[in-house]
Amino acid sequence: MDGGKVIRWIARALALLAAWVALAPPAAALAGTPLATCFRRALPDERAAAVLDDPRGFDCTSDQRSAGPGDYWVLAPRLPSIARGSLIRFASVWQDAATLHVRYADGATRATGFTSANAWQRLKLGAVFELALPDHAAAPVALLWHVRGAPVTRGIVIDPRVATPAQSTRMEVAMAAFYAAFAGLCVALLMSNLALGAALRQRFHPPYCAMVLCLLAYGVSSSGLLGQLTGMDNNLRLRLNTALLALALSFAILFARRFFHPRVFAGWVGRTATLSVGAVLVTATLYCTLMPWASHWLDAALTASFAAVAALALPLLWRGWRADTPHARVFMLAWGTPLAFAGLRIAQAAGLVRWNFFIDNSTLLAMALEASCSALVIAWRIKLVVEERDAAREQEMLARLLADSDPLTGLMNRRSFLREAIGRAEPQLLVLIDIDHFKQVNDTLGHDGGDEVLRVFARALLAVVPDDALVARVGGEEFAVLTGAGRDDLPDQILDAVRAARMPFDLAVTASLGSERGTIATEAEWKRLYRRADDALYAAKTAGRDRVRWAAAA
Repeated sequence: MDGGKVIRWIARALALLAAWVALAPPAAALAGTPLATCFRRALPDERAAAVLDDPRGFDCTSDQRSAGPGDYWVLAPRLPSIARGSLIRFASVWQDAATLHVRYADGATRATGFTSANAWQRLKLGAVFELALPDHAAAPVALLWHVRGAPVTRGIVIDPRVATPAQSTRMEVAMAAFYAAFAGLCVALLMSNLALGAALRQRFHPPYCAMVLCLLAYGVSSSGLLGQLTGMDNNLRLRLNTALLALALSFAILFARRFFHPRVFAGWVGRTATLSVGAVLVTATLYCTLMPWASHWLDAALTASFAAVAALALPLLWRGWRADTPHARVFMLAWGTPLAFAGLRIAQAAGLVRWNFFIDNSTLLAMALEASCSALVIAWRIKLVVEERDAAREQEMLARLLADSDPLTGLMNRRSFLREAIGRAEPQLLVLIDIDHFKQVNDTLGHDGGDEVLRVFARALLAVVPDDALVARVGGEEFAVLTGAGRDDLPDQILDAVRAARMPFDLAVTASLGSERGTIATEAEWKRLYRRADDALYAAKTAGRDRVRWAAAA
C-alpha cells in the first residue's frame, strides 16, 4: 500500500468535508424560514395573552446565552406569510417544558407544547422539535414560547423556523439517510474489528471497538431516534449524550495510546493525557448527575475538560507525524478532522461561535471519517504485522529445515532421522548404504567433484525408495533408508539405481548395502536394529563391495 497515495486520498476527503460545511446551503433550504426572536424572563403567574397584548421588556439584541437559568418568554413578533398546516421547528435543548402560544390576526390565541417527559412525541431526526400550528381560520401574526426550567447553557429557543410539511418531510428523509449511513458504517467497522480482534488479539482492538460502539450509541441518541423509539425523557437523553461523548473520547485516547509506539505518549504527554481523560470522565459524571443544578458552572467545567483533551491532541498529532511511518501519518491526518470540528463545537459551547445545525451534524460525519481512517490504518498495521510474522515464520521454518537436513544433499540428517524413526512399533526395513572407495573419488575429482557425487547419489536414492520412506545422510558417505517391512526387493533396487546413475565425468561409483528388519519402538530396539544392519554392511564390504547383504539370522 502506497502511503503517499493514502495520505493524498484522505486529504481530498477532508477537503471535501470542509467544503461541505463551509458551502452547505442554509438550513432553510431543507427546514424552512428562520424566525427572529426576542426574550425576557417570565414573571410568576404571567399569562401569555397579557404578554402578547403588552410585549414590553423583551431583549431583541442580546445573545440568549447571556441569560441565567429560569423561566422565559421568547417572542417572534414578526412572522412571514404562513400557510395553514405549517410547522414550527426549533433545536432541542435542556428544558423542563415548552409551550408555544400562537396569536392570530383576529385576536385569538391558541397553544401547543410539551414537557420533557413527553417531548419525544414532538422530536424529529436531527434532535429538532416540531410543533404543528393549531388550526384556525385567521392567519398567525405572532409566536410566543413559554419555556420553563431552562438552564440556558446553549440558549432558550434555538434556531426557530417555519416549515411546510413538504420541507419537514425532505428534512426527515435527508436526516434518515445521513444517520442510516453513519450507523451502517459504525456497524461495519465494529463487526470487522471485533472479528479481527478475536483472531489477532491486538491490545488496541478492544478500545477501538468500544469507541465505535459509543459513537454508534451517541448517533442514535443525539439524532433523537432513541427518544422516538423509547419515549425517553428528553433531559435524560441529553444526559446520555454527554456520557456517550465522554466515553467515546476516552476510548479514543486509550486506543491511540495502545496503537502507537510508547514514545508518542512518553513523558508529560502521557501524564497529561491521563489527567485530561480523567477530567472529562469526572466532569461528565457530575454534569449527568447534578444538572440542572449549577448548570453554568457544570457546563463550563465540561467544556474546559473537552477543550483540554482537544489541546492535548496537538502534541500527539505532532509526535505521531514525526514518527516517520506512513500508517502513523495517515492516522494523524484522520484525527485532524474531528479535532477541527471538536474545536468548532467547543467554540460553540463557549459562545464564541453561534449555534449551527450543520456544525452539530458534521461532527458525526467527521467522527465517521475518523473511525473509517482509523480502521484503514488498523488494517494497514495488521498487514505489516502479518507480513513481519510470515517472514519470521519463514525464517524459523528455514532454520528448522536447515537444522533437520543435510545442507549438501537436502536429505534428512542423522538427528532428524532418529527423531522420526524411533517410536515405530510396526516392523521396519532398515537399509544402510555406503559408497565404495569414496576417498579415491575425492582424490580423483577433488572435493567439489566428490560433493557432486554425493548429490547424484542422493537423487538416485530418492528416485527409487517409496514416497513415505525416510532417507538420510548419516555420515560422510553413509546413507540410511527406513521404510515399512515387506519391501525385500528394495535393497537390490537401490543397488541397481546406484549402478545406473550417471556420475560426474562418467566415473564408476558403486555402493555396499546392509539390510535388516525389526521394530524400533524404543531407542534400545533402534540400536539393536542399526547394529545388525551395520554388521550386514560390513559383510557386504568384506565380500567384495558393490553388493547387498542381509543380517545373519539371530
